[in-house]
Amino acid sequence: MLAALLLFVGPGVLFAAANFESSPPALLPPASLWVPARWTSNDPKSLELLVGTPVNCLLLEQPTAEFATEAARHGIVTLALIHPGAEADAALDRAVQSRCAGVVLEGAFDEATLPRLRELARQAGLLLIELPPRRALRVNPQAPIVGTAQGLWPGIRVFQDGAIRAAPTGAPWVETNTGFLRYLRSLSESPVWIANLPPSDSLVPVERYLGAVADAAISGARWVVALDPDLDRRLHAREAKALKAWARVAAHLKFYEDHHDWRSWRPAGQLALIQDADSGALLSGGVMDMIAARHIPFRAVPRTRLDAAALKGVRITVMVDPSAAGELEKQVLRTFTRSGGMLLSGPPGWRFPTSEGDRITLEDKELKLFDEIWREVNSVVGRRNLGVRLFTRISNLNISEQLCNILGRLCSCGFQRDQALLESETRGVTNNISPFSFPSIVP
Repeated sequence: MLAALLLFVGPGVLFAAANFESSPPALLPPASLWVPARWTSNDPKSLELLVGTPVNCLLLEQPTAEFATEAARHGIVTLALIHPGAEADAALDRAVQSRCAGVVLEGAFDEATLPRLRELARQAGLLLIELPPRRALRVNPQAPIVGTAQGLWPGIRVFQDGAIRAAPTGAPWVETNTGFLRYLRSLSESPVWIANLPPSDSLVPVERYLGAVADAAISGARWVVALDPDLDRRLHAREAKALKAWARVAAHLKFYEDHHDWRSWRPAGQLALIQDADSGALLSGGVMDMIAARHIPFRAVPRTRLDAAALKGVRITVMVDPSAAGELEKQVLRTFTRSGGMLLSGPPGWRFPTSEGDRITLEDKELKLFDEIWREVNSVVGRRNLGVRLFTRISNLNISEQLCNILGRLCSCGFQRDQALLESETRGVTNNISPFSFPSIVP
């Protein structure tokens, strides 16, 4: 049997010619349509588990030419995982020998190794995807995929004592990556992946996998499907319960892939949040997540992309770190406030914590400080009509955030409310800067 040949025919598009005598060549999907999953089996027969599912891209620890050839024949992309360490070069060689379509550099590579691996992958004609820790993210606009392997496992936060806590007037804290993913999508037009793993110390109910799929999808990203070792073992053994759980995960993936055009829709809420890596955008549980938890549609605007177009249609702008604003950004904000917009920003001297080491959430002492600041922001934006807001049962389907932004695009001020009422609501904020803002930004 001939080894598969992979030919690039366009950006992110691969042509697989696997044994022309026995089957016609398969055109592999472009990177924008890849639905990724970690795959632990090298047995070509395991590909039968993907029949009828949208999964068409497999990340492999130990790829083989036989497996990659059979996968390509079925229109499935294979990518070899490479981790930091002494075996990285050998792993890249295996990827070449196994005829994988590309490689995924997962983890924190040192500055000397990373450029060399990039060049070796280029010389070998391999598609290169990088999934570094959040703190090491350097978004390349030309990258086929932008993403990270570091993320929270979505769901209600459970403390070490096994308790779930909530305030008297609030719901339990929900772990989510959506704010970070919204920021990442605002930086690049490339598809966004998050490859966080399920907990390794416990069995994971299938509902938690559905939550992981939705947590990424509602922000226009994709979760790299990864099963816990027990479910993975039982799935490949074709156990009935495992097959049923896998079918539910596949159906959830299919729902979002059937509506993949949603990912091309841009947020259109009338609240803009200006933030970057140095002001907490790489952390989860920050300003973006708090605003989303209030069902308020908003736009994530990286400071480096702040211009008049980014604020078109915006009524309120929140700038987390006013000290980071350069002269060009200040001029944009001056124009915004003089045209009737409201600007909110952090108090003088306050800096949002940055992502250091493996930390991607706020510590307790930082949460207390952040809570004081959040109250001020919430008091201004919490009850304003900044786009469609969804509550009750539909808000629990993990799609309310995406729908809020979609509907915000269709109804710029919610449900087409009376124009005179809208004007009365906004009259008090025109040409105004909230007392919470930093006055020296916009004199």
